[in-house]
Amino acid sequence: MFYWAMVFLAVALITGLFGFGTLAAGTAELIFSIFVAISIATLIIGVIQKSKD
Repeated sequence: MFYWAMVFLAVALITGLFGFGTLAAGTAELIFSIFVAISIATLIIGVIQKSKD
């Protein structure tokens, strides 16, 4: 799960880096927010599952 959290975070950061400040800023901001949320949710789920083991 940690791997996927880092993948989603990397995608979010790359999207934010290349998208903000251009004509597609609204779309980039939306995708950035979605991937940051997925990254955080995946990280939390991974920590919860690991603590149950």
